[in-house]
Amino acid sequence: MRAMALALVSALFLAGCATAAPQGASLVEEKSIAALQADLAAGRTTSEALVAAYLARIAALDSAGPSLRSVIATNPNAAADARALDAERAAGKVRGPLHGIPLLIKDNIETRDLPTTAGSLALAANATGRDAPMAKRLRDAGAILLGKTNLSEWANYRSTRSISGWSAVGGLVRNPYALDRNACGSSSGSGAAAAASLAAAAVGTETSGSIVCPSSFNGLVGLKPTVGLVSRTHVAPISHTMDTPGPMTRSVMDAAVVLTALAGTDPADPATAEADARRRDYAAALRPDALKGRRLGVLRIGVGGHTETDRLFEQALADLRAAGAELIDIKQPPDLQPIGALTPVIMQTEFKAGINAYLAAAAPAVQARSLEALIAFNKANADRQMPLFGQEIFEAAQARKGLDDPAYVEALARGKRLTGPEGIDRLLSADRLDAIIAITSGPPALTDPIGGGRAANVSVATILPALSGYPHLTVPMGLANGLPVGLSFIGAAWSDGDLLAMGYAYEQAAPRRVAPTYAPTLNATAPLTRAYAPAR
Repeated sequence: MRAMALALVSALFLAGCATAAPQGASLVEEKSIAALQADLAAGRTTSEALVAAYLARIAALDSAGPSLRSVIATNPNAAADARALDAERAAGKVRGPLHGIPLLIKDNIETRDLPTTAGSLALAANATGRDAPMAKRLRDAGAILLGKTNLSEWANYRSTRSISGWSAVGGLVRNPYALDRNACGSSSGSGAAAAASLAAAAVGTETSGSIVCPSSFNGLVGLKPTVGLVSRTHVAPISHTMDTPGPMTRSVMDAAVVLTALAGTDPADPATAEADARRRDYAAALRPDALKGRRLGVLRIGVGGHTETDRLFEQALADLRAAGAELIDIKQPPDLQPIGALTPVIMQTEFKAGINAYLAAAAPAVQARSLEALIAFNKANADRQMPLFGQEIFEAAQARKGLDDPAYVEALARGKRLTGPEGIDRLLSADRLDAIIAITSGPPALTDPIGGGRAANVSVATILPALSGYPHLTVPMGLANGLPVGLSFIGAAWSDGDLLAMGYAYEQAAPRRVAPTYAPTLNATAPLTRAYAPAR
């Protein structure tokens, strides 16, 4: 087994990043959704040509060259879908800003074209032939689902020593800013793929940090929406209290466009009952002066771990002030220790119930129909499924009782109270704040498959919006020693539009995103001096 692990490491870390520019790169590289739409409207390109250009980039950068391993599978029907949307455009029908735009979607979200594996060989045959409601919303808006992105297997919820960005199906996702650095998880593939312009944008999912951490690590805008704004039906679950899909993009405007399509009520997901009433055209509400008069609370949890990150944070604070915001230091941040002690009870209990229900309704060819059977599958296929780490979380979840367990019920009620009314809500009301800002992460850590560990470097502030279900936006605030770091905007429930507006104003005042260079390593220039709390 150790020989296999070493062979795997060699395959993953041999540099080999030099590559010629992919065919059609100028059509798509670093282009926003609006720029692509302008090209389509002017007849300078077609959706079919965009699909071909993105597939060429995937071949050159993901499968070969730097070998990012961010895309698990491409959609065999993408070109045909593009031709149909081109025909609609020629006939005068344009569905909206996503019409004919290729997107990538995380491989724990079901689509009718491809199996949904969650990165596990146990789901290799999970071809359900159906779209998750949120995927259907994207298609109805005119988006082309180009393919599925790699992820931390089972959304980083199999082992306490799992490698962020590794799955048995897709291997290890590599960070396009430095190939030996981690892309964070679990939406690692969505992060690396969007950063490398392998699609116009990507969709990830988050339970606790899995959109904002890979967005920060890969120089992206990422939004974890309010839980209940976007449907979770036919998405492989961890926690019905915390799970949500959300956009991962190269700009705030693009995130707003994608969220507008994603958001909406799903009768099969009771948490989304208010979504239709709460959703709006998020892109139309963006304006560059949205920070004027805003009161922002500065949460310094996680500050002091990395000198260059801290310098960028102070620069971001100055940029926010210059854009008209008033900044107030938060004097009494919540005590995160009791919250951290509650989350395993909540997540393990909900995972057991949720994954049992999901597997029971999986495609007929799937053999593992319960968590117990999944654990047995991993043991029986340990050489392929567990060459680098085990399944301690699976085993702990299997030992949990049901959703009626008093320990779970009490932990959930207390956790929601500590992070919501006594957490974010208290902080906002105490100083009459419009939002809370914080460091999303330090720079990406080195990936260490042999040593194990999640290789994450995300601020512990992530836990507050995660367990409360409140929205969390990250926007690039620059490169720390050549590696991306993000600035977080955290708000009250259903304040997604306000966070996007403030993030957009910050982005316009201080555009800090830098395109990736696919460097083999930045070891000598980007030391990591402190590990932040891990993400899932």
